[in-house]
Amino acid sequence: MNFTEFNLNSELMEGIAAMGYEKPSPIQELAIPLALKGFDLIACAQTGTGKTAAFLLPLLHQIMLNKKHDSNIHALIIAPTRELAIQIDRQLEGFAYFTGVSSIAVYGGGSGNDFEIEKKAIKTGAQVIIATPGRLLSHINLGYVDFSKLNFLVMDEADRMLDMGFMPDIQRIIRQLPDKKQTLMFSATMPSEIRALAKKILHNHQEINLAVSKPAENVLQAAYIVYDSQKIALIESLITDRDLPLVLIFSATKSGVKEIESALKKRKMNVQAIHSDLEQDQREQVLNNFRNRKIQILVATDIVSRGIDVDNISLVINYNVPGDAEDYVHRVGRTARAEKTGLAITFINEKEMGKFHRIEEFIQDTVRKLPLPAELGDGPSKDQHHDRSHSKSRNFRPKGKNNFRRPSTPKA
Repeated sequence: MNFTEFNLNSELMEGIAAMGYEKPSPIQELAIPLALKGFDLIACAQTGTGKTAAFLLPLLHQIMLNKKHDSNIHALIIAPTRELAIQIDRQLEGFAYFTGVSSIAVYGGGSGNDFEIEKKAIKTGAQVIIATPGRLLSHINLGYVDFSKLNFLVMDEADRMLDMGFMPDIQRIIRQLPDKKQTLMFSATMPSEIRALAKKILHNHQEINLAVSKPAENVLQAAYIVYDSQKIALIESLITDRDLPLVLIFSATKSGVKEIESALKKRKMNVQAIHSDLEQDQREQVLNNFRNRKIQILVATDIVSRGIDVDNISLVINYNVPGDAEDYVHRVGRTARAEKTGLAITFINEKEMGKFHRIEEFIQDTVRKLPLPAELGDGPSKDQHHDRSHSKSRNFRPKGKNNFRRPSTPKA
């Protein structure tokens, strides 16, 4: 099917066409009709599947249908991080370009002037608020946020908000909202705490559950068993003289991000890092540099990974084995978006073999272990971590200088 079959508002369809959307993704095809019928919804779908449009399009359509061209707040979208809030707001601006629907992203980390701009928009003219929980509560506590006309509540990445300790804040926010509203919850995973919350706040709801325990089929996965002291040289070996325009490296810690950035810069590589020590405008500039290909390599922690909405990321590198299997799925989901092919490589040190084996059990696949380039010497013993079965990365070739091949990328 294509987007015309949803019978969306004509001005909204202009925005969809201008953004190049033609055929809905599976989550969009399932969620949009249910949301348009007014159902509350809980949808489980992993990052990169198009869930943002799955809630923005019905939300905007309903605002247009009811001709709510006023200064009241009609929709609230809650997101766990400022980067994700900004990403959602940018996508909303694109879809809503011809509709006249107004919005603002409300998040911490900016200046006092930013807070005043948010305050003015909340009081006088933003029909859709996209907010992080803490910042929104700061505005609510000052007494001028009027949710009396609110029709829609969206919770995006509910599982991440749970992980980050935001559930008490979420519950305080929900108590400020009208009882009669349409609520849409989106989550990459569905732990028991999220199901319990859904049971409390959803009414007559529908449930969508797309498989989330595995990376997308078009992610080619591979791993190296490597000592920490070999990792920087391995990155250089993998990237140098390769057709890899955008590379995203995940580190487990903020200090690790800084160390990787410094080490790669010493090797004259085009790299920048993003972490919580940067001011908000600096973080946005780094993301824009990456998005616009002014830098080749971005180094980040998981805390910002959900807000990195960049197409055509060529390679994702897990510098450390992720803390849990779901984080692994999220990280590798940064590549191979919109049905394109991508590469995801994980570095496994001698202490992380058991942890990575548990990830393989979770995704029900054995990720191929590649031999290290000869110039790096031997890595840790592989005896503890046998390569037992098939792998999606069997067409992925390790480097020998001329035998690393990036698979052809089909057009979206």
